[in-house]
Amino acid sequence: MTFKHYLRHWFAAFLPEAPHTRPREWLRAAFGTGLGYFISTWLCGLLFGGEAVLSFAGPLAASAVLVFAVSSGALAQPWSLVGSYLCASAVAVLVSHTLGAGLAQASLALALSLLLMCPLRCLHPPGGAVAFCMVLAAPALKAPVWYPIGLALAGAGSLLATALLYNNLTRVRYPRVHNREADDHLTRDAPPSERLGIVAQDLDRALEEVGEFVDITREDLEVIVRSTERHALRRGMADIRARDMMARDLVCGTPEMPVASGLRLLRRHHLKALPILDAAGRLVGIVSLSDLVGPVRIARARRLGFGFGPRRERLLGQLMSRPVRTVEADTHAVDLIPLLSDRGLHCLPVMENGALVGVITQTDLIVALHRDLLAHLG
Repeated sequence: MTFKHYLRHWFAAFLPEAPHTRPREWLRAAFGTGLGYFISTWLCGLLFGGEAVLSFAGPLAASAVLVFAVSSGALAQPWSLVGSYLCASAVAVLVSHTLGAGLAQASLALALSLLLMCPLRCLHPPGGAVAFCMVLAAPALKAPVWYPIGLALAGAGSLLATALLYNNLTRVRYPRVHNREADDHLTRDAPPSERLGIVAQDLDRALEEVGEFVDITREDLEVIVRSTERHALRRGMADIRARDMMARDLVCGTPEMPVASGLRLLRRHHLKALPILDAAGRLVGIVSLSDLVGPVRIARARRLGFGFGPRRERLLGQLMSRPVRTVEADTHAVDLIPLLSDRGLHCLPVMENGALVGVITQTDLIVALHRDLLAHLG
């Protein structure tokens, strides 16, 4: 690489990457930031006075940008916000009361607050600014020892409360909690989709190798990596859609159908699940083979005289599961894999224009993936 090319690459590193967010998200974050900052400063002004609020108004504004515009980042989570403000204000009180106020003391408070935030896992950049500003403002405050700590916690707490309410009302999950799918087999095995390829331990090791601050949670990083894998797999596969592999000659039940009749349908057609349609042909539920076996055994025991109480025939409408997890006819085969492997579903009803047009089973998906593999090998 020539020196000219080196300079070009070096200067290019200063240019920011194109944002992946939409203008609608910019407006949502901007309004939330302004609202959260106004509520926090107004409340702190009522409790501690306007002059006290000025001592950390700048850091509070930076925190508002983080919790509303970058709410998925590790530095913007609730404990990062509240914990950092607590650490920073406590350090500011300690430094200002023992060493006095000044630029050197404020810089020391900034460094000490960072050292305290790291092991407590509450790193939040504006928190360091809180320590710096409060040390410089200490002579003007002339307040009790607890005053800066109460002021910081009031600001962080009111900002957090506003962020929790506003972000979730605007359909942005905050705080970011990684919800793993429940293990239907109640074992320690990882879900099938995580037994091959990149696993959680690989991400942990990679983050340890980086060894630097990364403003993203491991859970969000895992989501990004698995989404990248899925997009890459979709690009490498043929354009196989749900409509290409689904069964079209459907066997369905009705809510008024007796359980014994539904079980006979499943056994006759060698099925594991039965879609339930109402009189208008709308999908209203689904029953599986395991749903029906227990009630049929109980009914047989009663007929043999081993049960008590009235002998009432149970109907499919009483046992069906709803709402039903469905997919659209143009859903790519890659998107069907986690549904039929990790979530314990044996079949998926396929919808088109609101009507049931087919059913996909685990066997259908395996056959489609097998044919795609053979096409690549050929």
